[in-house]
Amino acid sequence: MPTMTTTTETHLVREGSELDRREFFTKLGLGSLGVATAGTLAFYYQYLSPNVLFEPSPIVNAGALDRYPLGSVTLDVNSAIYLVHLAEGYFSLSAICTHLGCMTAWKPELNMIACPCHGSRFSEEGQKLAGPAPRPLPWLKTWMSDDGELMVDRSVTIPQFQFLRV
Repeated sequence: MPTMTTTTETHLVREGSELDRREFFTKLGLGSLGVATAGTLAFYYQYLSPNVLFEPSPIVNAGALDRYPLGSVTLDVNSAIYLVHLAEGYFSLSAICTHLGCMTAWKPELNMIACPCHGSRFSEEGQKLAGPAPRPLPWLKTWMSDDGELMVDRSVTIPQFQFLRV
């Protein structure tokens, strides 16, 4: 036997189970505005927050003098410098090739610094011996701290053959 429903009951069932067209578009529009507002606030926050990149200090503490025996050429890979101890004294060189910026390597069997990328060769004093490098390796400012530690400033180049005499 079919059951009869009144129009008010049908309206209540329809309203509870599904949205009408106007409500659907209202909720869709408000949802879109909410997403756009959240995105805008996220971009404002990113714009207003500091955007600072960490850059290590150009001044390097190379440690005690006794770490570098006479006649040694020591590469510090983290700071890209050579620390050299010759009879004349201590000095430091940049380990970055002057050709295209490759990291060079000390070759003790050949008694020279060599660039593995393009074949430039340098003496232990940084003088260019061969290859496409246009200049010798730059000498870096080197001094002794009050604590007796060897310090190197990678941002300051000095004329060649200025040794730190201790």
